[in-house]
Amino acid sequence: MADVADKLAYFQAITGLEDPDLCTEILAAHGWDLELAISSFTTTTNPITTDTDNNNNNNNDVTEHLLQPEQPPPPPPGLAWKLIKLPVSVISGSLGLVSGAIGLGLWAAGGVLSYSLGFMGLGGGGGSGSGASSSGSAPMLSATSEAMDFVAAFERDYGSVRPNFVTEGFMDALQRSRNSFQLLFVYLHSPDHPDTPLFCQRTLCSETLAAFVNLNFVCWGGSIRASEGFKMSNSLKASRFPFCALVMAATNQRIALLQQVEGPKSPEEMLAMLQRVLEESSPTLVAARLDAEERRNNIRLREEQDAAYRAALEADQARERQRREEQERLAREAAEAERKRKEEEEAREREAREAAEKQAALAKIRQQKAESLGEEPAKGPNVTQVLVRFPTGERKERRFNNTVTIQSVYDYVDSLGCLEADSYSLVSNFPRVVYGQEKLTLSLKEAGLHPQASLFVELS
Repeated sequence: MADVADKLAYFQAITGLEDPDLCTEILAAHGWDLELAISSFTTTTNPITTDTDNNNNNNNDVTEHLLQPEQPPPPPPGLAWKLIKLPVSVISGSLGLVSGAIGLGLWAAGGVLSYSLGFMGLGGGGGSGSGASSSGSAPMLSATSEAMDFVAAFERDYGSVRPNFVTEGFMDALQRSRNSFQLLFVYLHSPDHPDTPLFCQRTLCSETLAAFVNLNFVCWGGSIRASEGFKMSNSLKASRFPFCALVMAATNQRIALLQQVEGPKSPEEMLAMLQRVLEESSPTLVAARLDAEERRNNIRLREEQDAAYRAALEADQARERQRREEQERLAREAAEAERKRKEEEEAREREAREAAEKQAALAKIRQQKAESLGEEPAKGPNVTQVLVRFPTGERKERRFNNTVTIQSVYDYVDSLGCLEADSYSLVSNFPRVVYGQEKLTLSLKEAGLHPQASLFVELS
């Protein structure tokens, strides 16, 4: 049952028939031979009529299919066109979802089948024509690979003077034509048709026609032996070859068929038809281009307005950030100034406290030394009169017993509190004698200072 359902879904994807009962009857009539049913359907289906008068009668039926934004709107009256729905496999094939082709170009349509059909044993002998697989076991080719193979084979067979076929899938080529506001020139190549070589050599590859096509259209070509070329031949209902068509993108995965050419034509006939379609579609393409430019200008204007708003917002934010940073800087400076003021105040208090403590210590030392001297002795033969002169010119005088040491004279000077210096020496002039540390233990008599002496305070 799964095989029957897969064949039914596959036949619907290829033929575009939506009635499952009709598809079942066709397959059953051909013994569920998928290849035979497809071949019979494609050879018996009526070709699309491209006559301008017939198509003009249908224009009112397709005007509801408006083109999407960035796409050309429907052409003006007088331009023959039909809307053709592309099979899912063509659309998905441009995204790389097609997994292969076997025999007559069977492919697994992405999103149509629940799983790949794999090899179905339908292989047929391939010829030496353009862009086809040579055996049923050959790996399937992507749409881009098929396009590249077709272009390479076509140039090998017919030379470099040719339409510049794009080396990409049909949907990518259609998108390219939409973006460039040009029509898409489609050529379906039938390698085994007897009219194909002469048509390619004399018409399609003529310098005049090739130059005109390359200048005014995006060109896509495919061999009906390859999967995508075979699918497009079914979609466009190609009944005679050589086959060319002019199409543009439409809505809902459809294309607008503006002109199709079946059978051999001369370069002059082809050129006349292409010029006519180009002239009739030019107003539509120009209007679409202007509309797209207006939309782009509007988008650019909005972007510029958004950019200006963002710039103004960023400027406001920058000013606010600078204001906050300035406030923070001032706060830091104020805090730093307060900290320094407190440190200086504490330093002054500490210095004052230390000075007071030092003065108190010195006063205590002076008091202790004054007390150690005792009472000044009265004049007598054992009493030495000592005169001390200070660097400031101040003079102090006191009597000492001649048995006291020179240290007692130093203690007396210290007790007076007349010196700010901590280091000094007592010196006599005639002869000059310095009474330093080595003489502190000598008595006044031993030092030769009895009965009287005059000493100077010399700062170290």
